[in-house]
Amino acid sequence: MKRARLVLAAILVVGALLYLIIGGIRGAIVYYTTPSELLAQGASAVGRSIRLGGQVAPGSKKWNAQTLDLRFVLTDGKASVPVVHHGAPPDLFTEGQGAVVEGTYGTDGIFTAHAIIVKHSEQYAPPVSP
Repeated sequence: MKRARLVLAAILVVGALLYLIIGGIRGAIVYYTTPSELLAQGASAVGRSIRLGGQVAPGSKKWNAQTLDLRFVLTDGKASVPVVHHGAPPDLFTEGQGAVVEGTYGTDGIFTAHAIIVKHSEQYAPPVSP
């Protein structure tokens, strides 16, 4: 009888640990749609809150410091989507860099972002001091 209780307690502890581990992993994952997937959704994507991820196309970044308007194109290599954001870009935001934007896709084919998350490389280099 004591052995059965011990086995049951061990199963409960292991189950609780697995639940916490899996829940933590799910919370850390950022799901996003690629430009190809967004365009394949067609009109059903219009107006919905979406996370769109891809590479900032080289030569596409246009920043107006007076109006705080940022325009760029996100691409996955197969399709491209123009993005508009009002506000200063993140410090690590550059062309050719990976980015995930949160916002809505308009009927005009332009994605209006209210947040930009920059994907950076795994290699850390401290800032160079002047």
